[in-house]
Amino acid sequence: MAKGKPLTVSERRANDVFDEESIAVRSRWRNFAAFWILGLCNNYGYVVMLSAAHDILESKFGTTMEPVTEFTNGTVTTTNTTGIRSCNTLSTGAILLADILPSLAVKTITPFLPFYVHARLATCVLFSAAGFLMVSLSTTEWLAILGVVVTSLSSGLGEVTLLSYSHQYPKQVIATWSSGTGGAGIIGALSYASLTMWLSNEDTLLVMLIVPIIQGITFWLVLVHPPQSSIPITKNGIDSQEHIIEIPRKSFKEKINLVPGLMKYMIPLGLVYLFEYFINQGLYELIEFDDIWLTHAEQYRWLQVDYQIGVFISRSSVNLITINKIWIMALLQFINVVILLFETLFYYLPSIWIVFAFVLWEGLLGGGAYVNTFYRMSTEIPRADRKISLGIATMADSIGIALAGWLSMPVHNAICRLPQPSRVGS
Repeated sequence: MAKGKPLTVSERRANDVFDEESIAVRSRWRNFAAFWILGLCNNYGYVVMLSAAHDILESKFGTTMEPVTEFTNGTVTTTNTTGIRSCNTLSTGAILLADILPSLAVKTITPFLPFYVHARLATCVLFSAAGFLMVSLSTTEWLAILGVVVTSLSSGLGEVTLLSYSHQYPKQVIATWSSGTGGAGIIGALSYASLTMWLSNEDTLLVMLIVPIIQGITFWLVLVHPPQSSIPITKNGIDSQEHIIEIPRKSFKEKINLVPGLMKYMIPLGLVYLFEYFINQGLYELIEFDDIWLTHAEQYRWLQVDYQIGVFISRSSVNLITINKIWIMALLQFINVVILLFETLFYYLPSIWIVFAFVLWEGLLGGGAYVNTFYRMSTEIPRADRKISLGIATMADSIGIALAGWLSMPVHNAICRLPQPSRVGS
């Protein structure tokens, strides 16, 4: 084309198409990145509270069973405590319940309420920041628990809102969201375990106030928000938005009627989470190896990190491998429960590395069940029902976790009353 020669109509149209496609590509990758970061920020506080559970219980809620020193007639006598387990007087399952029950309540109610996405996300950001502040600055038990509860409300509201909101984007954002939530696990657990080596528990939580700030910046400045009446479509491999007639809102009865059809997704997912969180909050604390490079408290923290590594790997894998039969993962997770329950009773595993291997496998199963469940739903459920269905299904993992919290407390207390066995082979 000669310099200064005006473009023909066909050339202008070709340039317009190219510009639209390049803009669509940039928006697509911005949205993928935004959903990953939002998944990370949304679950970060929840993960940190669980990682901090052992420390919160020890520092805020009493004592552990330790050797007893007595003074009798001026003589110092130390009671023989050989075989006594080092247990918190309250199971970490108590923190788990405080961390999941409010989230479950939000997930149960929110799908049936009006969908004001900006107001919901503003609430998530404020509650997340408030949770870190309350737990860090608390001087009483009720304020620490309230901080955990507020963090749970933020996480639950964010999950049900953003998974529902994802129906307006290409289905691949489910994969990036899930990967981000898996990243929250490993980054949250690892950052807490690492920072507490240099800072106090309270100062560590204050540093983490940066997370809700990042969450707000990502949602309002990074994520490209589609018009209210648009859905994603694909042309020549490029995702873009097209205006359509708004689908009428479903009535409360119509939403309830969707629940029975969602049970095939929710029951297997709920069982996987029941088994894995029974392990996490009921058994981790009772696994202890003496005379190694980690203290008991450090062992608990790094088992959480190990678990979250498995979750991150599997939640990031759905674009490489998809698994439809979630019930198989539930069965395998139950086998993990049996193996690790017997470890707490008999101390029969000769090395902590074997425990780390089982815990990594546990995380792989849990993350795989989550991402494959929601990915299947995003491809199998009709678009008209997808938004509300994704929101309802988020209850499944929370119900499983809540049941695990209730179950882990009596089991924890029963095992704590048993004599601590000698390690096999020691």
